[in-house]
Amino acid sequence: MKHSQKHIALLLLLLPIVCLYSGAQNKKESAALGLKTVCIDAGHGGHDAGCISRDKIKTQEKDLALSIALSLQKKIKAAYPDVKVIMTRSDDRFIELGDRAAIANKGGADLFISIHINAANPKSPNYKQAKGFSIHTLGQSSNKNRDLFQANLELSKRENAVILLEEDYSTKYEGFNPDDPESFIFFNLMQNANLQQSLVFAEDVDKAMAGGPIRTNRGISQNPFLVLWKTTMPAVLIECGFITNESDLAILRTEKGRAGIAENIFQAFSTFKKRYDSSLNIKETPRAEPAPAPAPEVEKKAPAKEAASPAKPAVGKTSGKEPAAQQPAGVVYGTQVLASSRVMNASDKFFKGYQPRRVQVGKLYKYVIGTQESLEEARKEYARIRKLFPDSFMVKIAGDSVERIR
Repeated sequence: MKHSQKHIALLLLLLPIVCLYSGAQNKKESAALGLKTVCIDAGHGGHDAGCISRDKIKTQEKDLALSIALSLQKKIKAAYPDVKVIMTRSDDRFIELGDRAAIANKGGADLFISIHINAANPKSPNYKQAKGFSIHTLGQSSNKNRDLFQANLELSKRENAVILLEEDYSTKYEGFNPDDPESFIFFNLMQNANLQQSLVFAEDVDKAMAGGPIRTNRGISQNPFLVLWKTTMPAVLIECGFITNESDLAILRTEKGRAGIAENIFQAFSTFKKRYDSSLNIKETPRAEPAPAPAPEVEKKAPAKEAASPAKPAVGKTSGKEPAAQQPAGVVYGTQVLASSRVMNASDKFFKGYQPRRVQVGKLYKYVIGTQESLEEARKEYARIRKLFPDSFMVKIAGDSVERIR
C-alpha cells in the first residue's frame, strides 16, 4: 500500500506537466511552423561534478559536457541565425534536474538535447574496456528481451542520483529514490507523446556520431531519466564517451575531439530540422475555421465506423481481450493520443471509452481516436477529445502513414 501511494503521488506530478504542454502547443500552433527553438543541456555543474577520471588529472564530466554543449550552441547559431538556442547552463553552476526541463518548457523549445559523459562501474569486470557513445530517450528498454529494471539501470540511477544534492528533494520528487528500483515503476505507466520524434532524432545522432572522433557505437536505448521525463518536447540524452576508458578520455580531453563530437550532434540536428520543417509545412488541405466549443450535455451521434463517445466503451469492435485492431486502408483524419512501443488492448482505461485505431510505424504503434473521413468533422471531434487528452494532436492517416496536421 505504501508503494502504491508513492507511485500514485508520482503520477500526479504529471498533471501540471500536461497542462504546461497543452499551453505550449497552443502557443506553437499560432506561431510560424518549423523547429524554431532548441534547448541544450550541459549535464551536471557546480558542486555536482558528475563522473571523474581516476587518474592524476581528475577530469570532470561537468567540464567536458559544458565544452561540447557550448561548441554545439555556436554551430547552431552560425548555421541557423533564426533558431533560438536556450542553454540550461553556460558556465559552471548547479542546475536541478527539474529546473533543466522547466527552462526548456518555459522557453517553448522544440527539441531538448542533454549532453553527458559515461563511466563504467569500477566493480565491473570490463571496467576499463567499456567505451563508446550511446543515445537515450525516455521510456522502457528498447530491447523487448530485457527488463526495464535491468537494462541500463545503473546508468539511470547514476544520472538521476543528482537529485540527492538538491535541497528537500524527497518533497520535490514525491518520494522518488534513485536507489530504489520500485521508484522506476511509474515510468512504465507514463505515455510520452513525443516518443516517436525523440527516437527519430536519436537515430539521426546515432548515424552522425558513427563517423566521429569516438567510433564505438553502443546504440540507442530507452531509459527512465528524470531530466527527460519532465520535458514537453522531443528529447534525447547523449552519453558522448566513457571517462573511465583511456582512449575515449584522450579524445574527450582535446578541444579537437570535443569539437568533433559537437559537429556530429550538429549534423544530426540539421538533418532532424530539415525533416521536421518539411513535414510541418506540408498542407494538403486548407485549415478549417476553429471548431466551436461543444454544447454541454448533448449526446453526440457515433459515426458508422467508430464509436466516438467517450462516455462508454465502443461495442462490437473488440472483445476487450484483443489489442486495438488494424482497420482498412483509406484516408481519414483523427486525434493521436499515444505513441508506444507496445501493443495495448482496445479496452484499456487509457482510451477513456474510445475505440482506438492502431497504426504501426516502424517500431512504434500510434493510437488514434475520433477518426472521421471529413477533416472538418475530425476538427470538431478534436475539440472534445482535447479536453480529455490535453497533449493529443490531429493526424491524417493514409494507409500505413500517419501525418501530423497543424
